[in-house]
Amino acid sequence: MDTARDRKHWTEVAEQWIAWARTPGHDVFWNYLGALHEFLGEGKGNVLDVGCGEGRVSRELRALGYTVTAVDVVETLVEAARAADSADAYRVAPITGLPFADGTFDKVVSYNMLMDVDDLPGAARELARVLADRGEVFVSVVHPFTEQVMETEGRSYFEQKRFDSVDSRDGLTMRFSGWARPLQDYITALNTAGLAVTAVREPAIAGVDANNPASRWATEPLFLWFTLRKLPADLGLDHPRQLSHHR
Repeated sequence: MDTARDRKHWTEVAEQWIAWARTPGHDVFWNYLGALHEFLGEGKGNVLDVGCGEGRVSRELRALGYTVTAVDVVETLVEAARAADSADAYRVAPITGLPFADGTFDKVVSYNMLMDVDDLPGAARELARVLADRGEVFVSVVHPFTEQVMETEGRSYFEQKRFDSVDSRDGLTMRFSGWARPLQDYITALNTAGLAVTAVREPAIAGVDANNPASRWATEPLFLWFTLRKLPADLGLDHPRQLSHHR
């Protein structure tokens, strides 16, 4: 999150999100947890969790053995993460102005955060800047082609469009707001920042009864996960399209 609008939205819904995220089994995060652990892998390096929210991804990273720094633009969320002992260090900062030196982290994690930022190229540059030369970025976004971000009538897949929606169930309500973007927008921003995709997953949901509405995600992708590494400086790429000419 990086703009006044992003900060305002997540400040307003911070308490909603804390309740939503901390109710076990309430949303589908928990059904993907095994696949997330497998894809991230165990490790001992320094990890930055960007847009940490109330800290649930940070807690999972620590469980995998990493030393975790949690950062978010909303102080209420960072304090909630701290109160839950989610990480090893905490900072309040926007994604477009991370308060860390170049190459600080072995792994940078952006879990369902890039959909929320107005300045995607600026966010991508910061992810790349704080990453060590041999480090890895992990990105999760709501799958660009899923119905969840295609609700606006008449919207083209290729159109970048702001979305706002309210989800209420089992006594909890959460207001989501962000951007629906085509996949090429994410990849172009990350390539331009000097990062290249090394692995992609479209995880299927696990452990959901067929009568549960969420069971659709057993046959359709809800999330898109990918990892990226820094491109060698000697490639001298002037444009992301040049990637296709290098082997």
